[in-house]
Parts: sequence; structure tokens; C-alpha cells
Amino acid sequence: MKTKKTIFLVCRILIGLLFMFSGAVKAIDPLGSVYKITDYVVAMGLDSLAGYDWLIYIAAFALFTIEFTIGVCILTNMNFKVGLWGATLMMAVMTPLTVWIAKEDPVTDCGCFGDAIVLTNVQTLVKNIVIDIIIIVMWILRKANRNWKVTVLAWIVTVVAMLASVGFGMWTLENLPVVDFRPYYVGADIRKQMEQPEGTHPDKYETTFVYKKDGVTKEFKLTELPEDIKEWEFVEQKTELVEKGVQPPIHDFIITDIDGNDWTNDVLDNEGKTYLVVMWDLNKTETSAEMMRALNELQDSVTAECATFMGITASDDITLDKFMEGTGARFGMWFMDPIQLKTMVRANPGIFVIEKGVVVEKYNAKKLLRTED
Repeated sequence: MKTKKTIFLVCRILIGLLFMFSGAVKAIDPLGSVYKITDYVVAMGLDSLAGYDWLIYIAAFALFTIEFTIGVCILTNMNFKVGLWGATLMMAVMTPLTVWIAKEDPVTDCGCFGDAIVLTNVQTLVKNIVIDIIIIVMWILRKANRNWKVTVLAWIVTVVAMLASVGFGMWTLENLPVVDFRPYYVGADIRKQMEQPEGTHPDKYETTFVYKKDGVTKEFKLTELPEDIKEWEFVEQKTELVEKGVQPPIHDFIITDIDGNDWTNDVLDNEGKTYLVVMWDLNKTETSAEMMRALNELQDSVTAECATFMGITASDDITLDKFMEGTGARFGMWFMDPIQLKTMVRANPGIFVIEKGVVVEKYNAKKLLRTED
């Protein structure tokens, strides 16, 4: 009997800590959870749902709140019955989902531990199978647990855990993650983060060109193109990943202007501070009169100190024109990859400050409005 209690205790601690950790790292970065759920929705072909931002936000908050609360219930043993049932039901949904992502690979990583621990889709499936086994063991040995009954105090602990999780998520959403697991953390040297890790190589691709001549279609590698290639009709170009490599932490930090000119080195080599107003999607950016006035005033203050002030977006030219005409923004706009912008700062708009290529400060632009108050 003592052995059963020991095994049960170990299982309870492991599952409790795991669920609490999984919920906590998502609550630290709720916007990252929103982005990941959106990726899943799109991968499932439910693009129309991705347009309902409020629904995605509710799903993100519900996910990390439920996970954290389940972990608290199991670890503290205050509401174990609810916790075990919650963990069982959640894994009944998550395990089939991870089977699908391991087989089809629709997303780059599961996002189960946010950006704190990035697992491949196969690793995620293995992890969930292990969790399932532990939960089954807990069901088998449940009689070894003395606190199977639910008390008033247990419900108080459960409600407090839920409220704490939601409250913390709301706070980090209005501010920024208290712990930044991404490569654009304050103090990061962007150039160094763009370097290929020692002893690794990037992804290797093979490009094949398809040509047609006299009704015959043939494929050629770049080194195998025939001398009379000008007499062939080009059909298409195929690029295939032949060897998976390792990408540097930052690999798409490229800033261009509306004419396609590259400004990346100008920004990274700037001796003074460069303030980047990150607005990855202008259709979703807060453009209230108060916000735009605050940003224009920030530009005036920044330029008065001889610093650089730039707006950065991933929106198209038409959306940009509407934004400039309808908001009264006085600052110029440049372009960048949307994934990088969402990774740089979890806000839209967000302020991202670098000096000599090093991240020195970043914050939600809503902070400017609170300062005014």
C-alpha cells in the first residue's frame, strides 16, 4: 500500500507541475497563444473563424486558465477529483490533435509550452502519450488518495486559481510578458542572433527547373541546364527541402521601404537610438485619436533628441495608404515580415527601441496613454 501511495504522489506532483507550468507560460504571453491558436484554425481550413479575434482571445484565455487550474487542483490535492477529470478530458482532446499534427505537420510546433520550451510535433505526441499513461496510473491508484472528496475550501482554491490566471493574463496582455522567451528580448544583439549557430548549417534546398521543347517536358538541375536552353520553353521552377538544418534565432529581420530598398543595415548600424513603432496589421492596430496623438508626440520628442523614429508594418500598400490618410500619422512607414513583427513585441502597436543593433527597450504603446493620464 505504501508503494502505491508513493507512485500516486509522484504522478500527482508531475502532472500538477506540468499543467501549472503549461498554463503559466501561456498566461505570461497570451498574445502568443492567440497567434498559435490562429495558426491551428487556419491549418484546419477554418479561415473564417480566424477573423473573429474575440473568439480566439476567449479560447486562448480559457486554455491557459483551465490548464493552470487543473494543475493547482492536482498538485495541492485540494480539488483532486475535479483536477483529474479535467486533465483526463483535456488529454482526450489534445492527444488526437497531436496525432494529427505529428502526421500532417500543419504547424511548426505545438505551442504547448509557449516559447519557453519548443517541441517538435513528434516530440509533442510522445509527451502527450506519457501524460496519458501517468493519468491512467492515477485513475488506477486513485483510492490511495485521501482527498477524493471536494470541500468548500477546495472550491475556494480552485476559484482563486482561475481568477489569478485570468487576471495575470489580462495584465500581461495590456503590458508585455514579464519573461521574454523570444530572441528579441531586451539586451539581445540582433546581429549576433542572426548568426548561424556554430557547428550547424541552414536548411538545404534543391531547385529544379522544368522546361518544354517539341512537346517534351524535362526537369533540369541548375548545373544540368543544356547549352541550347534558350530554345526551350520555361514551364515552372520547383524548390524542395533536401536536408533540414538549423535556423539562427533571428532569420528574417529585413526592413524595406515602399520601393523595396533594404534599410536593415541602416537601422542596425545606427549609432543612436531607433524607435520602431510596430504595427504588424494596420487593420487590427489601435488607431484612436488619442493613440495617434501620443505616437505623433513621441515622434516629436524622439526626433528632438536626434533619435530615429520609424513605423513598421506588414500590411499592403492600399491598407497603408488608408491608414496614413485616415489617422493623421506624421511618421513614415517601412515594411517587414509579419512573423518577425509579432515576435519582436507582443503589442499592436508596440514600441521597439534598438541602439547599435541591441534591443534596449520595448513596451505596449498603450503605456503612452497611461502616462498621459
